[in-house]
Amino acid sequence: MIKLLLLIPTLDRSGAEKQLTLLATRLPKTEFDVRVAALTRGGPNAEMLQQHGIPCTLIGKRFKFDLFALGRLKKLIRDERPDVLHSWLFAANAYARLVAGKADRPRVVVSERCVDSWKSGWQLWLDRRQIRRTQRLVANSNSVAEFYRGQGFPAERITVIPNGVELPDFTPDDRLAVLREFDIPDDSRVVGYVGRIARQKRVRDLVWAMQLLRQLRDRVHLLIVGDGPERKKVEGFARHVGCDHLIRFAGHRDDASRLFAAIDVFWLASDFEGMSNSLMEAMAAGIPSVVTDIPPNRELVEDGRQGFVVKPGDSVGFAQFADRILGDPELHRRLGAAARERMRAEFSVEQMVQSYARLYRAVAD
Repeated sequence: MIKLLLLIPTLDRSGAEKQLTLLATRLPKTEFDVRVAALTRGGPNAEMLQQHGIPCTLIGKRFKFDLFALGRLKKLIRDERPDVLHSWLFAANAYARLVAGKADRPRVVVSERCVDSWKSGWQLWLDRRQIRRTQRLVANSNSVAEFYRGQGFPAERITVIPNGVELPDFTPDDRLAVLREFDIPDDSRVVGYVGRIARQKRVRDLVWAMQLLRQLRDRVHLLIVGDGPERKKVEGFARHVGCDHLIRFAGHRDDASRLFAAIDVFWLASDFEGMSNSLMEAMAAGIPSVVTDIPPNRELVEDGRQGFVVKPGDSVGFAQFADRILGDPELHRRLGAAARERMRAEFSVEQMVQSYARLYRAVAD
């Protein structure tokens, strides 16, 4: 039996947290004794973990560098004696490696989820300093793996394990329920974005694309699901260009996956990503997409096969390709079917879990 401790900053409903929860609840209980610790706070995913009988511990970190939290984490590891400590995201990765030190046990695995060009100099310095305390780095895309190789992490200790996604089955009634919830006419076509409203996501570009799309097509709306530091600016821009009446800002939603039932075309305008969970969920739902031409997006969307790829900042491209997809039912069907099949064949939750199980066996040996 391999004792596994998964450490993450929070258990909110975000991409990394969802992947951790899927993994923790699907690993075979006959082989893995799984426990979860949240560094800062719990969240909605804690309930799901507890329903599956997985113990969750809150460390209670309060400051950027919290010696008391470091001590509590060290005690937890001493008490639980895990074979593998697997941390997710920068804060948890830093604390895990500080606590584990150079000891033989636990073996430390860290997950990196994004091409972290946002990291400051001291954060990248700390990552490099802690390489010697890391048995394996897991990247969720080849682009993330390449970024960390460029930061000096040895290639032989990097493993790429893509995110896993479940395939939903929506009904026409599901679609109508979402449309009516947001006061969108039943005969409207909906373009959607799901994610943080932050600078690197370029949601303002999507608002401008919506203003262009409305010139090409009647009865079209944009549904923006998520929240973030740029939300007020984006809402103000929508009012400024005069298309705010066609945009619905849903805010952060614990049921964001349900809202894909109403989306006909998915937009993702990011400057950088790791592997977008929301894009994968859209593809799994059979939704064609228009995405920016960055390496992580190209790992999911082949231009002209599951959707279309445009340059970052190309609002005209977003509008033109959305109009093309919405105006051609056969193209919409073909792109959506190819997207769903790609998720089924290459990015299933089962494949993700099996890949982690193999990694844990190798590291714990």
